[in-house]
Amino acid sequence: MGLLAIIRIRGTVDVPPKVMKTLEMLNLSRKFTAVIYPDNETIKGMLNVVKDWVTWGEVNKEVLKELILKRGRLWGERKVSEESIKEITGKEIDELIDELFAGNVGWHKLSPKVKPVFRLHPPKGGFKGSIKKPFKSGGELGYRGSRINDLLKRMI
Repeated sequence: MGLLAIIRIRGTVDVPPKVMKTLEMLNLSRKFTAVIYPDNETIKGMLNVVKDWVTWGEVNKEVLKELILKRGRLWGERKVSEESIKEITGKEIDELIDELFAGNVGWHKLSPKVKPVFRLHPPKGGFKGSIKKPFKSGGELGYRGSRINDLLKRMI
Protein backbone atom coordinates (compact mmCIF):
# COMPACT_ATOMS: atom_id res chain seq x y z
CA MET A 1 0.00 0.00 0.00
CA GLY A 2 1.35 3.41 -0.95
CA LEU A 3 0.47 7.02 -0.43
CA LEU A 4 -1.06 9.28 -3.04
CA ALA A 5 -0.25 12.97 -3.21
CA ILE A 6 -3.17 14.84 -4.76
CA ILE A 7 -2.68 18.44 -5.96
CA ARG A 8 -5.47 20.72 -7.12
CA ILE A 9 -4.36 22.47 -10.31
CA ARG A 10 -7.48 24.28 -11.52
CA GLY A 11 -9.59 26.89 -9.77
CA THR A 12 -13.23 27.17 -8.77
CA VAL A 13 -14.85 28.66 -11.88
CA ASP A 14 -17.43 26.49 -13.70
CA VAL A 15 -16.99 23.47 -11.43
CA PRO A 16 -20.01 21.11 -11.56
CA PRO A 17 -21.71 20.47 -8.20
CA LYS A 18 -20.71 16.78 -8.07
CA VAL A 19 -17.06 17.65 -8.67
CA MET A 20 -17.19 20.51 -6.13
CA LYS A 21 -18.62 18.17 -3.47
CA THR A 22 -15.92 15.57 -4.17
CA LEU A 23 -13.17 18.20 -3.98
CA GLU A 24 -14.60 19.32 -0.63
CA MET A 25 -14.55 15.72 0.63
CA LEU A 26 -10.89 15.51 -0.42
CA ASN A 27 -10.18 18.81 1.44
CA LEU A 28 -9.10 20.50 -1.79
CA SER A 29 -11.00 23.78 -1.57
CA ARG A 30 -8.35 26.00 -3.21
CA LYS A 31 -5.99 25.98 -6.16
CA PHE A 32 -2.40 24.83 -5.40
CA THR A 33 -3.29 22.80 -2.33
CA ALA A 34 -2.17 19.23 -1.76
CA VAL A 35 -3.37 16.35 0.40
CA ILE A 36 -1.95 12.93 1.25
CA TYR A 37 -4.24 9.89 1.23
CA PRO A 38 -3.68 6.12 1.24
CA ASP A 39 -3.98 4.40 -2.12
CA ASN A 40 -7.34 2.59 -1.93
CA GLU A 41 -10.43 2.03 -4.07
CA THR A 42 -12.50 4.75 -2.38
CA ILE A 43 -9.93 7.45 -3.10
CA LYS A 44 -9.44 6.17 -6.66
CA GLY A 45 -13.18 6.47 -7.27
CA MET A 46 -13.14 10.06 -6.00
CA LEU A 47 -10.11 10.83 -8.17
CA ASN A 48 -11.95 9.53 -11.21
CA VAL A 49 -14.64 12.16 -10.57
CA VAL A 50 -12.20 15.07 -10.15
CA LYS A 51 -9.57 14.01 -12.70
CA ASP A 52 -10.07 17.21 -14.73
CA TRP A 53 -9.19 19.44 -11.75
CA VAL A 54 -6.37 17.61 -9.98
CA THR A 55 -3.18 15.67 -10.58
CA TRP A 56 -1.99 12.78 -8.43
CA GLY A 57 0.63 10.09 -8.07
CA GLU A 58 2.66 7.99 -5.63
CA VAL A 59 4.78 10.15 -3.35
CA ASN A 60 8.15 8.91 -2.05
CA LYS A 61 9.44 9.18 1.52
CA GLU A 62 12.03 11.92 0.93
CA VAL A 63 9.57 14.27 -0.77
CA LEU A 64 6.90 13.52 1.85
CA LYS A 65 9.31 14.42 4.66
CA GLU A 66 10.24 17.67 2.90
CA LEU A 67 6.55 18.46 2.29
CA ILE A 68 5.62 17.89 5.94
CA LEU A 69 8.49 19.90 7.37
CA LYS A 70 8.36 22.83 4.93
CA ARG A 71 4.65 23.17 4.10
CA GLY A 72 2.88 21.38 6.97
CA ARG A 73 0.95 23.58 9.37
CA LEU A 74 -0.65 23.29 12.78
CA TRP A 75 -3.84 25.14 13.60
CA GLY A 76 -2.96 28.75 14.30
CA GLU A 77 -0.65 28.83 11.25
CA ARG A 78 2.31 27.49 13.19
CA LYS A 79 4.83 25.44 11.22
CA VAL A 80 5.16 21.71 11.74
CA SER A 81 8.58 20.84 13.16
CA GLU A 82 10.21 17.62 14.25
CA GLU A 83 9.60 18.63 17.87
CA SER A 84 5.89 19.29 17.30
CA ILE A 85 5.50 15.93 15.51
CA LYS A 86 7.14 14.17 18.45
CA GLU A 87 4.93 16.06 20.90
CA ILE A 88 1.70 15.27 19.03
CA THR A 89 2.35 11.66 18.01
CA GLY A 90 5.13 10.53 20.35
CA LYS A 91 7.15 9.40 17.31
CA GLU A 92 10.09 10.72 15.35
CA ILE A 93 9.33 12.11 11.87
CA ASP A 94 10.90 9.10 10.11
CA GLU A 95 8.82 6.68 12.22
CA LEU A 96 5.68 8.66 11.40
CA ILE A 97 6.43 8.53 7.66
CA ASP A 98 6.94 4.75 7.89
CA GLU A 99 3.56 4.47 9.70
CA LEU A 100 1.91 6.59 6.98
CA PHE A 101 3.32 4.34 4.24
CA ALA A 102 2.28 1.19 6.13
CA GLY A 103 -1.27 2.53 6.31
CA ASN A 104 -1.45 2.43 10.11
CA VAL A 105 -2.21 6.16 10.37
CA GLY A 106 -3.49 8.77 7.95
CA TRP A 107 -2.21 12.34 7.73
CA HIS A 108 -5.80 13.60 7.46
CA LYS A 109 -6.69 11.78 10.71
CA LEU A 110 -3.43 12.33 12.58
CA SER A 111 -4.53 14.90 15.12
CA PRO A 112 -7.00 17.77 15.32
CA LYS A 113 -3.96 20.03 15.87
CA VAL A 114 -2.51 19.26 12.40
CA LYS A 115 -4.03 20.71 9.23
CA PRO A 116 -4.68 17.97 6.63
CA VAL A 117 -3.95 20.32 3.70
CA PHE A 118 -0.60 21.58 2.42
CA ARG A 119 -0.67 25.00 0.74
CA LEU A 120 1.83 25.11 -2.11
CA HIS A 121 3.42 27.70 -4.38
CA PRO A 122 2.84 27.63 -8.14
CA PRO A 123 5.56 25.43 -9.69
CA LYS A 124 8.96 27.03 -10.28
CA GLY A 125 9.47 27.30 -14.01
CA GLY A 126 5.73 27.03 -14.61
CA PHE A 127 3.72 24.08 -15.80
CA LYS A 128 5.31 22.17 -18.66
CA GLY A 129 1.97 21.55 -20.38
CA SER A 130 -1.60 22.80 -20.46
CA ILE A 131 -3.65 22.68 -17.26
CA LYS A 132 -6.65 21.72 -19.40
CA LYS A 133 -5.23 18.47 -20.83
CA PRO A 134 -4.48 15.07 -19.28
CA PHE A 135 -0.88 14.25 -18.36
CA LYS A 136 -0.66 11.49 -20.97
CA SER A 137 -1.61 13.98 -23.70
CA GLY A 138 1.10 16.46 -22.76
CA GLY A 139 -0.91 18.31 -20.12
CA GLU A 140 -0.82 18.46 -16.34
CA LEU A 141 -4.07 16.85 -15.14
CA GLY A 142 -4.76 13.32 -13.97
CA TYR A 143 -2.53 10.44 -12.93
CA ARG A 144 1.22 10.96 -13.29
CA GLY A 145 2.68 8.15 -11.17
CA SER A 146 6.02 8.78 -9.48
CA ARG A 147 6.55 11.97 -11.51
CA ILE A 148 4.35 13.73 -8.94
CA ASN A 149 7.51 13.99 -6.85
CA ASP A 150 9.16 16.29 -9.41
CA LEU A 151 6.11 18.58 -9.42
CA LEU A 152 5.93 18.60 -5.61
CA LYS A 153 9.61 19.56 -5.31
CA ARG A 154 9.02 22.49 -7.65
CA MET A 155 5.95 23.59 -5.66
CA ILE A 156 7.35 23.28 -2.10
